[in-house]
Amino acid sequence: SLKPENYGLGQNYPNPFNPSTKLQYSVKEADKVNIAVYDVLGRLVTTLVDEYKPAGTYEVKFDAGRLTSGVYFYTMTVNGFRESRKMILNK
Repeated sequence: SLKPENYGLGQNYPNPFNPSTKLQYSVKEADKVNIAVYDVLGRLVTTLVDEYKPAGTYEVKFDAGRLTSGVYFYTMTVNGFRESRKMILNK
């Protein structure tokens, strides 16, 4: 499980998913957090989080109802920390 003493990006669940999934992330200290979703070619699909967050653990929902089946990546960037994970949309 994610702990707010660290920056961290959890694996989405469920995975594979259709049409929506949730992902958790943790923020060690208050800062601007960006979580973006990319397609397999690296094109930005959507931005899920782009705001200042206090330290803590959060959950965000991603609704891919308008997207096609396939592999997507989501990346969290905050204060020099960067982590990416893979998720599979299976319609």
